[in-house]
Parts: sequence; structure tokens; C-alpha cells
Amino acid sequence: MDGATLQSRQQPQAAPEWWRNAVIYQVYPRSFADADGDGTGDLAGVRERLPYLAALGVDALWFTPWYRSPQADGGYDVADYREIDPAFGTLADAEALIEDALALGIRTIVDVVPNHVSSEHAWFKEALAAAPGDPARDRFWFRDGKGPGGDRMPTGWTSSFGGDTWTRTEGPDGEPGQWYLHLFAPEQPDLNWTHPDVVAEHEAVLRFWYDRGVAGIRIDSAALIAKDPELPEVGEHHEPGRHPHLDRDELHDVYRGWRKVADSYGDDRFLVGEVWLADTERFMLYLRDDEMHMAFNFDFMTRPWDAAELHESIGATLAAHEAAGAPPSWVLSNHDVTRPVTRYGREDSSFSFLAKRFGTPTDLALGSRRARAAALLTAALPGVLYVYQGDELGLPEVEDLPEGTRQDPMHFRTDGVDPGRDGCRVPLPWTPDGDTFGFNTNGAPPWLPQPAGWGSRAAALQEADPGSFLALYRDAIRLRRTEPALQGDGFAWLDTAPGTLAFRRGTDLTCVVNFGDAPVDLPAHTEVLLASAETGDGRLPGDAAAWLRA
Repeated sequence: MDGATLQSRQQPQAAPEWWRNAVIYQVYPRSFADADGDGTGDLAGVRERLPYLAALGVDALWFTPWYRSPQADGGYDVADYREIDPAFGTLADAEALIEDALALGIRTIVDVVPNHVSSEHAWFKEALAAAPGDPARDRFWFRDGKGPGGDRMPTGWTSSFGGDTWTRTEGPDGEPGQWYLHLFAPEQPDLNWTHPDVVAEHEAVLRFWYDRGVAGIRIDSAALIAKDPELPEVGEHHEPGRHPHLDRDELHDVYRGWRKVADSYGDDRFLVGEVWLADTERFMLYLRDDEMHMAFNFDFMTRPWDAAELHESIGATLAAHEAAGAPPSWVLSNHDVTRPVTRYGREDSSFSFLAKRFGTPTDLALGSRRARAAALLTAALPGVLYVYQGDELGLPEVEDLPEGTRQDPMHFRTDGVDPGRDGCRVPLPWTPDGDTFGFNTNGAPPWLPQPAGWGSRAAALQEADPGSFLALYRDAIRLRRTEPALQGDGFAWLDTAPGTLAFRRGTDLTCVVNFGDAPVDLPAHTEVLLASAETGDGRLPGDAAAWLRA
């Protein structure tokens, strides 16, 4: 990064609500960069790569959990929110990273997981050691089993990871005891959010990290935290807000409390929720002006590569968020979702956890063209752009991990039917050669193996190639920062032929996307600002996008 570019990135945006038009980069620390050479990415590795992130142009980094954890679910089983996992470094390392990033104009967002903690958390250890009925168990969902001897689970709820949601405890004498609830893995016991300790502790955790300079909190599985205390079975239909464990009305009081904490630090701090809900009206309740500032737009991310589908999703998203006064978010993937280069190369290019299977054919060349076009489409929309690490390099999903190397509980709890999420978590390639393609310098095997051809997509190669994925992302993010039309909320659809989309931003910038196979004529323009494919003849190729000066 040259001196002029570095100087232009020295300070964050001064506007209090900087996050309304931000570019936020998701860091999965285990897989980003390994500075100490133990095979696991760490915070020192991220610090060494901050110039790369500054050159990319991002406004903030969202870190998936970096806290002390047994890593039963990639860090989403938190044992202590006030300690950094030793595999990643120390609390001092995190504080230095926050400070160093801010010096380059990059803020930090941390992940908080309110639905559950690790089975190694001090509270849960205390609860297991306590007798049934002891107040230590009230922070969780301990229940007697059904049937003779209590040998049947309290409910038949199904886990988000597949399988059961209850695990039976064992007493000091070895006799079976009560059961505890876990909507995810057994190593992730669910918290009871009616307990004042749970409420107070999480608000204290928010303050702990806001005090250390983080700008935002990402809320994991935000719609799952409240449970019906009667623990009824899940039926075919429930009144809105009355499902036994999803999107219950009372959970909004929790986030109102969190919003008060965030607001007490100023309007440059924010909350963003992971809210998986198909019902738009229920989704938007989380974005009331006394709750979260924004939530991830999973509807757009899961739609297929289709003009009509994405037109519908964009239109509905913008209308709903405008009514709420909240910024929409746009994201193509994350640490749980099949990467776009692979997904868009399939006959069914939509995404569903239930549909993930081994052996699904994909055309990576087609997927790459579509992923480049999708990058320009999302970057041109008003609101917040999220980029998952490696998507800016055009990395595909690694679907042929060697036998015995997968670690995702989603794979194991479905008896191997679901490939799991490891394929989008393979450590990044930084250089075209070396045993780990620059992930570390001593060649220690990464925690997940990299495929043999990984180096062909390395950041070092792409930095020297003006036609690369990385160059496209850098140019798009630079134009988002410098083009006045891309700064505000202005948006208007333009009439186009079937199979294409076009919209105007501001008064003079048009985004055109061709979802078909055949080239189409570009609308009248004075300049092509950026395109995902060559447009030299005044036509836009199939599966391509362009930004035009109108």
C-alpha cells in the first residue's frame, strides 16, 4: 500500500452513524493467518495483514468468537468472554489489534453468543456439580426426564445441528440424573434468559468490549434465546411470537437492554443481529429504534442467481428497511454458508442448510463469473456491505476434504449426511507456493488441509493482476467511498429486458446486471466505471455486471 493510500485511511469516518454505509469484512481467525506457526490462525497474524485489509478499503472487521473455548463449534462455545483463547493470543493482543486497526481507519466488531455457553463455562460446571433444584441450575434449562426412571427426553425438539436437543446428566454415584437443553451441540448448553444473572452478565460483557474500543457487537442466533418455560412440543403452527423456542416476543426486552448499553457509548456504536426469519414483519421487529441497528439479510443471500428472484428480494428489503429507518445489509456468504463461486455454479444456485449434500455438481468457471457479477450488484446497493474472508479472492468451497479431517459438529450430528461448514473455513492462501501457501512461514500443517491448487488463487498473485477478483473488490470498495451517488440512500429501478436488472444510484450512476447467457446492449452512458467482464463492444456479456456513468 503506497503512502498516499495509507494516509487516506488514517482515521475512521467522522460521521456518528458511520456504519450505515460501511464495508465490513468478516474474519474467521482460525483460518486467516498463522503468525506463530502452530497451524491455527491467530490475532498476531491478523495484525501482520492489516495493510492488506486497509488496501482492500474496508471500514471494519467482524471477528467470529476469539474467546477462550474448547472449540467444539468453532469458538461458538464460549467458556470465558473476558479471555482470548490461547490458540489466538491474549487479551493484550486483542487490545493491540483493535488499536492498530483503528490507526488505519478500521473499526472492530466482536461476536457475542447469547443463546448458550460452553459446557466448560464456570456456570455450567457449577450447575453440573449441584443437585437438582439447586439455584445454580436455574441459569440453564435442567429438567427431569419423562417416563419410568425419567429416561425419555423432556421434549422432542430437533437440534439446529441435527439430532436431539437434550443430554442426560450423571450424578456423583454414576446414576442418570436430569437432562439439560442444547439447541445446538451438547457442548453448548442453552441459557435461561429469565434469570437475572444471565441478563446482567451479558450486559457486562458488552461493556467490557465497548470499553476496549470495539465499535459493534454481532449477535449470534439472535432469535433463539427465549424459551416457553412450559417447554411444549413444536407444532405445525404457532401464533407469531409464541413458538416454543424461536422468535418469542419476550426476547425483545433483552435487546432493548443491550441497545441502552450501546447508546451509552455514543451513536458510533451498533448492534447487528443474526436473525434467520422468513417472516419480514417479524424480522423487522428486531430493527425498531430501541433494539438492533441492523440485521443480516439472509433472504438475499439464499436466493438463486435469477433476475426475478433478486429483484423481488432487493425491492422487499429496501421497502421494509426504509419504513424502519434501518440500513439494509447485503452479504453473499459467511462462515456457515457455501461460498458463492461454488454455489452459483450449480443448477440450483440457492442456499439451504437442509439441501447441503456431498457430490452436488458445480461449474466453477460459471460460478466465478456469477460471483464477480454478484459482488458488483451487492456493492452498488444502498446500505451495509459484508464481505466474508476469501470471497474477495474468489475462493471456492473445498468439498473434497480428506477423510478424517472434518471438524464441524453439523457433519457429525447428521451422521455424515451434511458435509458441514468446514469447506468455507479452509485457511487462506497468501502466496502461490510454500507448504501452506503463506498461511504460516514454517510449513506447519493448517488445522484444515488446503487443496493442492490453492496457491493459484493466492492474494500475492491477485494483487499483481488487474483482472483478478481482488482487484475487482478493491475497485468496487474504492468507488463506494469516492462516488457521491453510492453514499446515500437514493435508489430507483430502471426498465430492462427479462433476465437483466438495472437501477440508478443518485443522478448519474447506473448498475446493470445480465443474468442470461447472451450479451446485451448497455444503456446509454458516458463511462464504464467498473465491470465484472469485458465490455469493449458496448455490450455486457452473460452473467456479468457493470457500473456506468449515466
